[in-house]
Amino acid sequence: MKLGVVILAAGQGTRMRSARPKVLHLLAGTPLLGHVIGAAKSCGADRIAVVYGHGGGHVQEALADSELTWVEQAQQLGTGHAVIQAMPAMAAMDKVLVLYGDVPLIRPETLNSLLQSGSESPLSLLTVELPDPAGYGRIVRDSTAGIQRIVEQKDASPQELLITEINTGILVAQRDRLEGWLAKLSNENAQGEYYLTDIVAMAVAEGEQVLSAQPADIHEVVGVNDRVQLAELERCFQSLRAQELMRQGVTLRDPARFDLRGRLSVGRDVEIDINVLIEGDVTIGDNVRIGANTVIRNSRIGDGVQIFENCVIEDADVGGESKIGPFSRLRPDTVLAEQVHIGNFVELKKTRVDQGSKINHLSYVGDSIVGKRVNIGAGTITCNYDGANKFQTVFSDDVFIGSDTQLVAPVEIGAGATVGAGTTVTRDVPPHALALSRVKQSHVMNWERPKKKPK
Repeated sequence: MKLGVVILAAGQGTRMRSARPKVLHLLAGTPLLGHVIGAAKSCGADRIAVVYGHGGGHVQEALADSELTWVEQAQQLGTGHAVIQAMPAMAAMDKVLVLYGDVPLIRPETLNSLLQSGSESPLSLLTVELPDPAGYGRIVRDSTAGIQRIVEQKDASPQELLITEINTGILVAQRDRLEGWLAKLSNENAQGEYYLTDIVAMAVAEGEQVLSAQPADIHEVVGVNDRVQLAELERCFQSLRAQELMRQGVTLRDPARFDLRGRLSVGRDVEIDINVLIEGDVTIGDNVRIGANTVIRNSRIGDGVQIFENCVIEDADVGGESKIGPFSRLRPDTVLAEQVHIGNFVELKKTRVDQGSKINHLSYVGDSIVGKRVNIGAGTITCNYDGANKFQTVFSDDVFIGSDTQLVAPVEIGAGATVGAGTTVTRDVPPHALALSRVKQSHVMNWERPKKKPK
């Protein structure tokens, strides 16, 4: 059985008060539509058609994917009309699953449950009970609890408005039967639109039993209509991710103050303090400690690493048993070997640091190779940029760099060499040599400091 998925994503989202299409607003760092596409792929969809309208060019550009079929809905004439536009793309499919681009938390497990019920009927709906169903279409059942039809809020009678089971809009149907029902849709209703929900009554009239499935959590079927709802779903998503991590053995000092905006692979006995943000693809090994207010993006953190407070680590690889921070920044293409110490207010960029080396205070090291057991003192700067090009600095093994040193690249410090504090290095330093470039110290005896003139 081939499964086609139609994702409705043509709405303008006026309540977002944004020039950006609603489905491109971010939840956990991913566009709303991206979450829905991911769920559809997880269900084994053979073809996914995205129906776009407002800002369609931006939507296609942001979610460029050769596996998607893009279908334009030039006029916004309702959900039924939107699905009609996508049906030619579903011609070779056996089943059609309809999803919504602004309902980002739908789980593949829930969709699989719906698809299972859909295997027993030509039409199956995803429904949910709400304590306050205002604004949603109601599920009207007969005396035997069989689904008879869906009535929209504006078309409902006072008695029907008391129904708390609502239609989520998500459904699965046999493709050939769905085409027949769509051809019979009418827009004679309060909104003047073609309601997809009208196919339910058509199926019942043909003697079909319409089945239903329900999500495990209400938030799975909540749509985003404004920024308040977007924020609510963000916190819901983060709460779910935090629970998953804690069940895997991660200690979160405060789950409400942790954000995951990407994919995290984590080892055992990891402790994460408050206000930590994980973005992109991040791997964290065993026995790692991460201090408060730290950002880790697209990086690998080895076993036994300690990251102290207020660090930013981006596109970096941190070797096991290393210590980072507080207030350290590892910029892209930084690679640290095992047992490296990067201390407070140190910035590294495009630099490889070998085992046992230390850069502990107030330094910038960029475009560099740092050997083993190197000690770089406070206030050291690699002058790697001449305004047009960047050059490399090489620190060989067992080098000692004194405080307040500037190294004008390209330059190489030989193995075992020492650079005295306050030195500006402009030439290669031979192995085991001492490099100095200080002005000779002099004294003015009996010096009197200037005094303020009396008023």
